[in-house]
Amino acid sequence: MAIQLTKRAADRVRDFLDRDGGIGLRLGVKRTGCSGWAYTVQLAEAVSEHDVVFEDRGVKIVVAHDNLDILDGSEVDFADEGLGRTFRFRNPNVAEECGCGESFTVN
Repeated sequence: MAIQLTKRAADRVRDFLDRDGGIGLRLGVKRTGCSGWAYTVQLAEAVSEHDVVFEDRGVKIVVAHDNLDILDGSEVDFADEGLGRTFRFRNPNVAEECGCGESFTVN
């Protein structure tokens, strides 16, 4: 089980951590949208007993254990294109994405 960050994503997370504090990046999913799931991205303030912690490129990645099956194997990138800045997921567990790209279903 693993989650990886691209160099751009790791650099961006370190920028946020330097500016806002925290111990790492918290990734998760929530039920929403027309396809069922959407990603959540926050700075992690703490680790609970229900979390799994990975480290990649010197950044801690914190995931709630019940989200791990959906996120396992993902690579997170950071895109800075025009006016849009966002984290992008390459997730091998995604079966389909909705037309607007806001939500997805899993295998």
